[in-house]
Amino acid sequence: MINGPKYKIARRLGAPVFEKTQTQKFVLRESNRKLSKSSKPKAKSDFGNRLNEKQKARMVYGVGERQFSNYVKKAIATKGNSTDLLLRALESRLDNMVFRIGLANTRIFGRQMVSHGHILVNGTKVTIPSFSVSLGDKISIRNGSKAKPIFAKLDERLATITTPAWIKADLAKREWEIVGAPKLTQTDVLFDVASVFEFYSR
Repeated sequence: MINGPKYKIARRLGAPVFEKTQTQKFVLRESNRKLSKSSKPKAKSDFGNRLNEKQKARMVYGVGERQFSNYVKKAIATKGNSTDLLLRALESRLDNMVFRIGLANTRIFGRQMVSHGHILVNGTKVTIPSFSVSLGDKISIRNGSKAKPIFAKLDERLATITTPAWIKADLAKREWEIVGAPKLTQTDVLFDVASVFEFYSR
């Protein structure tokens, strides 16, 4: 789904779309690279800019083209604010939720955790990363997975995580309940949602 080195992809898109590129090291590397270039980058067309924003969105959430297109089309067709509907659909993915609550340090790792059967939703194992969690759903770790090396330093990691307002954490039980609809601020979104809709409306 994601092809090529992450630094190269993030550089081409002009945004830190992967957790690996959301570091000071990446920022400094990009700043130095731009300063070393003598010529200005070629300006993109409107289509190119919209394509770029669409690709940013896909890479941030690790979603394939067909599936992402379906998310956008459904958001447009559903009554309500299309921007909120699209972001809610993306944020409600189980692999993203596993990342948001701190079980995984990247969405890609969250996808692997779900695929390998480590995650439960309402006590039932779910192995589909795109599974959409709903209000009232509870996410937890499968009992047989709790002793796995991937969860060895979980307490240390969870101590550094600020759980989103729409998720209620019970760290003693290692359980997280969805108590509201996902809401993101403008600074939380690394892509221009309006351009994404314009790309699919062309």
